[in-house]
Amino acid sequence: MSAVALDAFVHDLATRSGEAILPFFRTAIGVEDKGRRKGQSFDPVTEADRAAEQVMRRMITTTFPEHGIIGEEFGNERRDADYVWALDPIDGTKSFISGMPAWGTLIGLLKQGAPVYGMMHQPFIGERFFGDGGSAHYLGPAGKRRLLTRDCGRLEDAILFTTSPLLMNAADRTLFQSVERDVRLSRYGGDCYAYCMVAAGLVDLVIETGLQDHDIVALVPVIEGAGGIVTNWEGGSPVAGGRVVAAGSKAVHEQALKRLNP
Repeated sequence: MSAVALDAFVHDLATRSGEAILPFFRTAIGVEDKGRRKGQSFDPVTEADRAAEQVMRRMITTTFPEHGIIGEEFGNERRDADYVWALDPIDGTKSFISGMPAWGTLIGLLKQGAPVYGMMHQPFIGERFFGDGGSAHYLGPAGKRRLLTRDCGRLEDAILFTTSPLLMNAADRTLFQSVERDVRLSRYGGDCYAYCMVAAGLVDLVIETGLQDHDIVALVPVIEGAGGIVTNWEGGSPVAGGRVVAAGSKAVHEQALKRLNP
């Protein structure tokens, strides 16, 4: 598959999944709590999540029947394939059901276990952030442009995001706070949007815990393509999810890791 063909196919996935999602946004949509089934905290899923993932799965299996799929709502298929798609139809479902636009569709592609392409699509706003690890781009109301992180240099000058410290266990929250108290500004929320703002050079650091693989695979090529870095808290690969650190500069990333690994 050529780079041009891959890019066109992912944009088509984004368009079709967005068409499935938008009729449900800011409506009286039914919400199921997956967390209750598992005895965990509130973890909503909607008809929009399922409709969008079904559309993308159908397109992938029709076009690339030999490819595998990792999906939030319908499980995994052929995970040992050379090419595996990682799909999160609505990353930020809690924002979605609240009518807030800080959510997006994540579409990622792994080649032999390594992320090689990713996109975050926000169909309500009409924004797409996409990259292949070598470069990253934005397409939206402001036109098309190259994404570049900023070299913040010092943790003390950094803008930090996390979805919510309340999602962390007590030990991880204490470590997170050791970073938070030294940054210039700390904000909560954003989900996938916070990572895209790192790629856009507006946010310097995102620290999260409890991520699944489909939460992060698509975002790695976007941030790395813009010049940033994404690892787990120990500095290794973030592809499995778990505890993740994304930074616009190596210096801020290294300073954050020192506090997260005292």
